[in-house]
Amino acid sequence: MTGRIIETHACIAEGTAHLCAVEPRFAYAVDQAGPPPLRRRRDGFEALLSSIVSQQLSVAAADTIWRRLKAARLTGPRKILAASDDELRACGLSRQKIGFARDLAASRMDFRSLRHLPDEEVIARLTAVRGIGRWTAEIYAMFALGRADVFAPGDLALQESARLLFALPDRPGERALREMSGDWSPWRGVAARLLWSYYRVAKDREGIRE
Repeated sequence: MTGRIIETHACIAEGTAHLCAVEPRFAYAVDQAGPPPLRRRRDGFEALLSSIVSQQLSVAAADTIWRRLKAARLTGPRKILAASDDELRACGLSRQKIGFARDLAASRMDFRSLRHLPDEEVIARLTAVRGIGRWTAEIYAMFALGRADVFAPGDLALQESARLLFALPDRPGERALREMSGDWSPWRGVAARLLWSYYRVAKDREGIRE
């Protein structure tokens, strides 16, 4: 069972209404930042490669590298395997991420099959590939597969947004935020969108790439 899939803005509105009803602070976040965006991407190799590019980088830096890769037409598995290290490095990829991109390209991941798997099995399949950690897998599940109840508590922007919105004394760590997000099920994916939207307003910068 895959659970609820976010497909449209109506799904986001339904999840937002639920969250605002169970937690008034989310209603405040909507008041400050507006309704959260849909944030759906087409699934497949390119979406997962984009998440790898974003690892441990600012939104601006990741966007720059991704634009260079797109301009060089180096976003498909065959292109990645055929490109030289120098070509990939010229786009801004580090040596480590070049290795991660090549491993993903060589993995022959069956992206279509992921659409029908439970959330945790999706994450297990993805994290079996070197360079794909839980954060990357959760971002892919949320944005490319539309999983409504997947959350990414290891994301620093989500942690900081939760600290601000819930007036916490310290930024919650991954384990603490994962526990906290349990109360937001079955719409944790919408809760993440709400927190990223609030982060953008509260910090005046983006916390996640579109």
